[in-house]
Amino acid sequence: MLFGVLGLKRIFISIFALVIASISIISCGSSYNSSSSSSSTATRKPSGIKFRVFISNPLYPQGNGTGTVLNTQVLNIVDATLDKLALTFFVPLTGSSLQPSLMALAPNGKYTAVFSPNGNSVAIVNNATESIAIPAGSTSPLPPIPLPGFTESLVVSNFATAAYAAVPTAPIAGQAPGAVVAMNLQTGSVSATIPVPSAHFIVPSPDGNHILVFSDNSDTVTVITTILIGTATDPRSYITGFDRPAWGIFTSNATAFIMNCGAQCGGIAASVSVLDLGASTVTSTTPVSAATFGLLSNSVLYVAGTPPPNPIGTNTCAGTTTAATSCGRLTAIDTNSMTVSGSAIITDGFHSRMQLSQNGQIYIGSQGCTNIATGGELRGCLSIFNTTSGAVVVPPSIGNVTGLQQISGRNTVYVIQNNILGIYDTTTNKLQVTPSNGNNNDGQIDIVGQPFDVKLVD
Repeated sequence: MLFGVLGLKRIFISIFALVIASISIISCGSSYNSSSSSSSTATRKPSGIKFRVFISNPLYPQGNGTGTVLNTQVLNIVDATLDKLALTFFVPLTGSSLQPSLMALAPNGKYTAVFSPNGNSVAIVNNATESIAIPAGSTSPLPPIPLPGFTESLVVSNFATAAYAAVPTAPIAGQAPGAVVAMNLQTGSVSATIPVPSAHFIVPSPDGNHILVFSDNSDTVTVITTILIGTATDPRSYITGFDRPAWGIFTSNATAFIMNCGAQCGGIAASVSVLDLGASTVTSTTPVSAATFGLLSNSVLYVAGTPPPNPIGTNTCAGTTTAATSCGRLTAIDTNSMTVSGSAIITDGFHSRMQLSQNGQIYIGSQGCTNIATGGELRGCLSIFNTTSGAVVVPPSIGNVTGLQQISGRNTVYVIQNNILGIYDTTTNKLQVTPSNGNNNDGQIDIVGQPFDVKLVD
């Protein structure tokens, strides 16, 4: 196995250890004051920016008024129309002792859930006030919600009343570790801990009534019926017939495509299965080279993954010019016939992020890839696929991709790679030099600290 789900967890933990231990290097960058404001949380007012991006940053330097610069925990706010950093305004998280990393946006845009590996907790941010959420009828911000362990998968319910996290190491008395933790966002507390051994990734149905749970080293998908959580009825059901399932994409409340990781995750063979949730059955399975993540565009399903090194030749980079000896694959599936319609060679690693630009470019991010920085070649964990021409671009940047966000209405994608924000022009698939608004000299934002994730909240 080249790199599986368990390997991904180890890499994330390593990244977070570095985040917590690092001292940020202060450098100059392009930013602007949206307006004047006190740095006090009590007097802070919303930025007034109408089209915002939040960027989690656990090491943002701030002065304390005595000439000392301290690393603080914030969500940086970027004007996504102008590609400008709000220098004065940010979402402060210091008081909650968080180290903001992974973020999840509520479908209705009300809240952003922010995970901290420092203490394994989740903060709930009110996107309108740009501060920790305060429940109705209260004057106190919601406290961080404690989790029983580390998570890499976090979602918020449709009406922003609940959130769910997969915690593979959650201790369960008398059972194997692993659980899905349900959180009440009105009280800031854990409402239920649902045992699911090695629960690692979760995907909610469009209506929020069901959650698919994908566990390490398992060929079963656990289904949690959310309306049964907290009742006398067990909310769990189980569907078999998979091969190390790692991710899913719902096409309706009753049907989903399941990415079978196969050999990459210690199983047998990668494929994509069609799940009939109502009947709890697999209706078809399409073999692919590798599958850990996917993106659906009209009637084409794009699936990314890294084939195993054996048998020899399955994950080579033949046909491309690179010093890397291991490559991943992007497979296109016609969902009308569930047949493979094309494939492309991309960078390797564990693929866990994909974004489609408005002009048909798929940005694909992985972790634990083969980094190349020799012989004039720079190559990391980001690949860009042109859905029209089939061409693949691998930008000259090394490191893991931890955040991807397409900016709606613009040919722009924000990428966080190796703890650096890169703003890409999707007409060239290069770092933009001058944005279309003409308000930035170099088209980039240098965010001091260690940016980790990025979300468009408007």
